[in-house]
Amino acid sequence: MIASGGAVARVAALVLVGCILQISWLAAVRIFGATPDLIPLLVGAVALYAGAVSAATTGFFCGLVIDLVLATTPGASSLVLTLVGYGLGRYRDLRDPGHGLVPIPIAAVATAAYGIGLALVSFLLDRTSISGLAFQEVLLTVVLNAVVALPVFALVRRVLGPVLTVDPSEPRRRRRTVREKGPIGLRGLEV
Repeated sequence: MIASGGAVARVAALVLVGCILQISWLAAVRIFGATPDLIPLLVGAVALYAGAVSAATTGFFCGLVIDLVLATTPGASSLVLTLVGYGLGRYRDLRDPGHGLVPIPIAAVATAAYGIGLALVSFLLDRTSISGLAFQEVLLTVVLNAVVALPVFALVRRVLGPVLTVDPSEPRRRRRTVREKGPIGLRGLEV
């Protein structure tokens, strides 16, 4: 991603709108006993399109907003979302994410890592008890987020498109150089 004021403004707008939608509207929506979680999808999309550092920064600020607004343990969501964003961004840096269905597994991994990581950090910091129902809700949230991943990732791609240096969703094409014909053993030699 091009590090500019426009890029920062676009990511900040995504964080603000995503957190407001999650807290005000999506928290009240229950489907099969779970709620879709927009925040790990947002961090995963930024990781896929912008890379590790941008995703870690986005994860930190998303977690900070969520922690401050909901008055939960300060830093718990920030820590987990920073690690999720950095990990998925490193995956994007090391692998070719050119396939059109890559957002589905990225959304599933981001949601699972966020849910399990937040439960673990809450257990370690607050000494809260964790039941099997929490993991059932995480599993249902993973399924819901995998279903809504493609439109959310497409929206984030559209918002971040002008500031991306390389769009990883576009297939990479190899340039082939045409070799001149010649005897089998003499290709490439000036004869």
